Amino acid sequence: MRRSIPSAQALAALHTGVEDAEPRLGEGDVPANAVSAAPKKKEPPPETPESIRLRILVIFSFWVIILALGVPIWWRTTIIYRARLPLDQMMDWADERACRPVFPLRISIEADSLQDHESQHLLRTTQHALDDLNAFSAHHLRLQLSPPANGSVVAEGKSVGGDNEEVALVIRLLPGTETKADLQAYSPVLDLYYTPNQVLSSSSSTSSLVTYIANTLRDMFAEEQAMIAYLLSTSSAPPERSPKALAPEVAESLAKWTTRSIKYSRTYHLTFSLFTPTAIPSTWDIEKALEEHIKPLLESFSSISNFTIDTQVQLYATPGVSGNVLKKEDLSGFINAAEWPLSPSIGGAPTINFIVYVGDMEVEGGGKSWLIPQWGGVVIQSDISDLRPVMLIFSNQLMSLLGAPESGSLPLRLMTLVRVRSAGLLLKASGTMGSLARLTLALPSISIPKSVADGVYTTLEHLRKACDGLGGTEGLGNARIAEEAAEKAFFEKSMVGQVYFPDEHKATVYLPLLGSVGVPLVMSLLKEFKAWRKRRRANAL
Repeated sequence: MRRSIPSAQALAALHTGVEDAEPRLGEGDVPANAVSAAPKKKEPPPETPESIRLRILVIFSFWVIILALGVPIWWRTTIIYRARLPLDQMMDWADERACRPVFPLRISIEADSLQDHESQHLLRTTQHALDDLNAFSAHHLRLQLSPPANGSVVAEGKSVGGDNEEVALVIRLLPGTETKADLQAYSPVLDLYYTPNQVLSSSSSTSSLVTYIANTLRDMFAEEQAMIAYLLSTSSAPPERSPKALAPEVAESLAKWTTRSIKYSRTYHLTFSLFTPTAIPSTWDIEKALEEHIKPLLESFSSISNFTIDTQVQLYATPGVSGNVLKKEDLSGFINAAEWPLSPSIGGAPTINFIVYVGDMEVEGGGKSWLIPQWGGVVIQSDISDLRPVMLIFSNQLMSLLGAPESGSLPLRLMTLVRVRSAGLLLKASGTMGSLARLTLALPSISIPKSVADGVYTTLEHLRKACDGLGGTEGLGNARIAEEAAEKAFFEKSMVGQVYFPDEHKATVYLPLLGSVGVPLVMSLLKEFKAWRKRRRANAL
């Protein structure tokens, strides 16, 4: 039996009927019997209490290692060591509250020709007269009698009284036909002659002899008193302790003295040079001249400074200026530093140059020698067969360069230099202590090593000793040690290194490290804190 094939119209009608029987789906509608192809999201299994506890212990262990081990190591290795300094004491010395410089000069009187009561009365009245003339309390003269049986002795330019105390001057009262004073050139002894009618009676309160002794002593030590007063006036002393204003001409002279004097040093190097414009003379008898004229002077300076000496001869040496008459403005350019082999400072000791130039030049207005402040001296001489005049000029120039006073005998000038240098070193060391204290307070980030603290305590110790003995060589030795220790402490190399390491540089070093290490630790801690809060809320429900 043949099966009939439905026609196209019949198929279309059938398809239309099926569509009408099923509801139409819009866009986005999913059939009821549709099956999703996307996998269903699985929830993680709940954490066990052991895993939570382990994670907390891991995070806690990281923080413990960082806080208990890392931070202390970092702090220990990067902390700036600052030794404890006595800042209050340092400022007291700088402001001259810890020490009031006093220079008591002991003067011994030998009055063997007078009776005991006359000597005692003369001593008291003369001391009163000196006190009335003295307007500077920091520098005063103390008179004392030298007993005949145990009188004073003079050795090596120093006078020592009967009680073994160093005295500045010995006055020997000698009867004579007129009143006069004779100061010995190479010992601190003043021979004072008086007439018999000048002897002070027990009922008299003054006499011409007392006035003469007081005025003589005041004139002898007036220059030293002015030099010390000038040093104290230029320091940071309180107004009530500053000396009275000096006369303008005296202050100007002392300002030149300060400019002319070379800085104090424990050791100086002396260079004696012969410069000649031709090939002759090629030698000079300098060794003999130094032995006779310079070395005895240097030996007298042994309690103040040490000296080393060298000599040289330079041929075909051309000065820096030309002409037979040198103007004053040409003197500074006479030294041909570019061609003349002048010695620099050797071993850290300042060098003082003394030059002899063979020629017929002279300075305008007369004279063939001049002094170069803080450097040396120059002498022009055509004939060097006799070096004695040259050595005498160099001796005077050396005394001026070292800061010695211009008047008085050699022992008195040297002892004045001791006291002046003691005062200068004490004031300089005290000022350095104040500068170090202010630097410590102004820069909290600067390191202060133990060596600086040791230097400060050494300085303070010797400053106290120097203040108690400013009148003699012992005070100079302590002041020198204090100044050297103060300078060494202030210019300690390890202190200044931290100054060039600012806080901005620290930030650029630490931020990259803290960012890579600190962020994961902090975020893990915050995440664990949030999880703990979530578990707590779940347990509460």
